[in-house]
Amino acid sequence: MANKKRLLCFKCNKELELKKTDFSYLGHTFFTEVPACPRCGQVYISEELVKGRISEVEMQLEDK
Repeated sequence: MANKKRLLCFKCNKELELKKTDFSYLGHTFFTEVPACPRCGQVYISEELVKGRISEVEMQLEDK
């Protein structure tokens, strides 16, 4: 049996679902799918995403 990690919203106690979400930085916007609460919309941003994709986008924008 596979151990699937379930992420729950702390506020609503609902299971998070992937949702296309926009992020803005230095006047630029980029999109990615992140787990979000279907009820309140709160998103979960993993450490992996922050140190990976978000960090890369920040560096590219700051170099311009």
